[in-house]
Amino acid sequence: MRTDTLEIKKQNKIRILKYISRKGSTSKSEISTDLKLSMPTTLQYVKELMESGMIEETGSYESTGGRKAKALSVVGDLGYVAGVDITANHLTVVLVNTRKEIVASERFRMCYAGDMEYNRAVCEKVFSLAEQKEVPREKLMGVGFSYPGIIDSDQEILLRSHILGISNVSLRNWKPLFQIPCSFENDANCAACAELDDASENAVYLSLSNTVGGAVYMHGQLFPGENHKSAEFGHMVIKKDGKTCYCGKKGCADVYCSAAVLQKAGEGNLENFFEKLRRKDEKILEVWNDYLEDLAVMIVNLRMAFDCDIVLGGYVGGYLEEFRTELDLKILEQNKFDLDTSYVKIGRYKLLSSAYGATRKHIDSFFETI
Repeated sequence: MRTDTLEIKKQNKIRILKYISRKGSTSKSEISTDLKLSMPTTLQYVKELMESGMIEETGSYESTGGRKAKALSVVGDLGYVAGVDITANHLTVVLVNTRKEIVASERFRMCYAGDMEYNRAVCEKVFSLAEQKEVPREKLMGVGFSYPGIIDSDQEILLRSHILGISNVSLRNWKPLFQIPCSFENDANCAACAELDDASENAVYLSLSNTVGGAVYMHGQLFPGENHKSAEFGHMVIKKDGKTCYCGKKGCADVYCSAAVLQKAGEGNLENFFEKLRRKDEKILEVWNDYLEDLAVMIVNLRMAFDCDIVLGGYVGGYLEEFRTELDLKILEQNKFDLDTSYVKIGRYKLLSSAYGATRKHIDSFFETI
């Protein structure tokens, strides 16, 4: 068989694996249709992937007449990836299998230090979580790190992080500790990878954590910008001559839409804020009304700029489903071009989104090795 034919066959198998991974479970007919492969070709590739132990049948679809179509999924225990989300005061660790399922997660109160002692402590927590799930180290394929700041992933440098108070920090010191592939990405980009994995071709992710950030998902992939600074939504001005932002400008969205606004009103605790909100505390209701109005302006601005779905995540995003009706009314007051708010989505992974999203690159890379 010619080399180019073998390469085409390999690439088609990789395409099928990635497609099944993205879908979670799918059928042979869906693979054939969506990847534009003939059914005989699809059947042959699926047979070979099953024989090699890469995919398996995990059930059947409802019959529409005739034999039930078998549901295909990636085998889950081919390998595992750890995701680590680093913030100023917390560390979140997840363990994800090759089926992209979160098999374990932990969140720790842990102040960022950035020295070798801190790095070793993080490393120990990752390996401890793997041991708890009886995952042997040889099956740990990589570690993905999420940082709140501007990352040059190619050079593996944290260029700047306001939250952590650091700049121009090399991230390569992690590799000798883990001795497996490590990758590094901005926290909002990681969260977007998690939340937008099954989104349409285009979407915008808005992260509402201690700072406001986001990501732009164009034509099925993240758009980083020419200087790794795409989607710095927190520094869009939404109020002329408004409050001063940490960047020095006045009226930035970060001042009005970050989780810190609500945490301050909740005596430093976001959960405390929402508990008081549920009890209809008058002062909290006033803060919440102002917050929703500012957030609605932000959402509508993004809708006008990108004309696609807006996905809300971050710390505040984890609470928004409960208060969706109030938010929708505020958005409808601001947006006169859309008839409803169906374009606004709430993220699913909440506090785990950045850590989970950080694993995706390693899982996709694993499929390239077949």
